[in-house]
This record gives sequence, C-alpha cells and structure tokens, in this order.
Amino acid sequence: MKITATALRALETGFRGDFNKGLQGVTPAWSQIATRVASSSKLETYGWLGAFPKMREWVGERFVQSLDQKAYVLLNRKFESTIGVGRDDIADDNLGIFSPLFQEMGQRAQEHTDELVFDALAAGFETECFDGQNFFDTEHPVGIGDDPALVSNFYDGASSAWFLMDVSRPLKPLIYQDREPVEFSAQDDIDNPQVFMKDEYLYGTRKRGAAGFGFWQTCFASKEPLTAANYEKVRAAMRTQKDDRGNRLTVSPGLLVVPPQLEGAARRLLENERAANGVDNEWKGSAKLLVADRLG
Repeated sequence: MKITATALRALETGFRGDFNKGLQGVTPAWSQIATRVASSSKLETYGWLGAFPKMREWVGERFVQSLDQKAYVLLNRKFESTIGVGRDDIADDNLGIFSPLFQEMGQRAQEHTDELVFDALAAGFETECFDGQNFFDTEHPVGIGDDPALVSNFYDGASSAWFLMDVSRPLKPLIYQDREPVEFSAQDDIDNPQVFMKDEYLYGTRKRGAAGFGFWQTCFASKEPLTAANYEKVRAAMRTQKDDRGNRLTVSPGLLVVPPQLEGAARRLLENERAANGVDNEWKGSAKLLVADRLG
C-alpha cells in the first residue's frame, strides 16, 4: 500500500469501525448498581448526600435540610489505551491482524466502567463515604446532636463478601461520575515526528471519570456465609433503618450481588422452590441476582 494522507484517513475509519464494533458488543453491568452523574469539572462535591430527603407534615415554618454538612468529594481520574501500528505493516498491507485488536480495545473500553464501579464496591470496606466512615462500617452515625446512634451496614466473617442492595431509587448505592466518555482518536499525520522517530502511527482512547458511593443505607455487605438465616438478618436490618430524626426509611433490598464463588449458594437461595430440608423456600424471588465476575 502506498502511504498517503487519504490512505491513512481510510485506515483510521476502519480501525474506528472495529473499535466501535467491540464497544457495542458488550452489555455493561455497572448501571445495575450505580447511577451515572454527569460531571463538568475536575471534581464534584456531593454535599446533599448527608440528607436522606423525606416528606414531613408542614407545621410552622419549613424545615430546611442543610446540604453542606457532610460533603463528599469525588475527583475525576484520566485513563487511556494506545496501540502503535508500524509503518511497515501499513506499507506491506499487513493490516488484517489489527482488526480483532481494535475490537478488543473497544470491548475493554466498554468494560472499563464496570471495572471502576465494581472495584469501588470491593474497596468499600476501607474507603470512606460521605459521613467519614468506610462505606461498609459498623459505626455509621445516625442522629442529630453529640450522641448519635452507631449503625452497621457490615457483618464481618470469613466468607467471601456478598452485597444486598436497594437499586430502586434514582440514586443507586454507587455513583459513576462521567466527566468525558471514552473517545477514539488517531495520531496519524503523515509528517508526524512520531512516525519519523519510531516509524509507527498511534491510535488510542481516553476517558475521564470516577466511581464512588451514594447512600450507605441502600447497600449492606456481609462476609458471613450466604445462608437463609444470614440473608434474612441483613434484609431485616436494611428494612428497619431510621433517619437522623427517627423516621423509618423505606429501603427495599431487591438485588443480591455475589462473586462467582457464591453463585451456587445465591441461586439456591433465590431460585429453588424448596430449601435443603424440603420445606418451601420463602426467599425464592425475593431479590434479583447479579453475579459479578470482577468481585471474584
């Protein structure tokens, strides 16, 4: 192939098409547990996370919930992936080998948000959320004044961690902060210094964003064995929570998230008609199941 500006434009179009094919061939899972929040700056401050809004009877003046008492800041991060295509491969028309590579690049780009969100979930045991405690913690302060109650959304143990979530709300348990969606670009100017120095053309992706936490009240974690008794205990704890003023929260646990090693236990719990002792399984259909490979 004779390398011309026109040939390079056509080549970029082909690589971009392969990239988009890979991008569209994946159904990401992150949107099941995280809410996408558009970002317009280097970082975003979620002052409103300290207020779990609830209607109240209007007696006297309005009660204003301050949105800046428990600020949570999420800093955007930048990511890239780059492929170099040798000038000789283009000149020799040896380009068929690159098509699956660019499709793979697209697939990995689509899967990257899953990576961010589920890695954040796994790190919730040692990462702070809006109240200054780890997202999964035994001492979340709930109440007004100097002596709040300490509430747990974490049950420790020796098992692999599993998670019960309320994903029915506009704000899901996790946040995906989308600053700049993934984009494909090329550095393929025929007179580019990169070509002169390294004899290759560059094709790459970039994106900016971050993953973090919403309301801890909507996501409980357990490292106790995934049994009917422990599942019942976590569900009950989630559904009987109260807000800072003692009002009952309407948390509805509807999604069970497990790593691959707990898939069997989770399916027996949520899908079997009968329990191991032969009695009716009262938890059948009580939640949807998400097996998250990234938690394995």
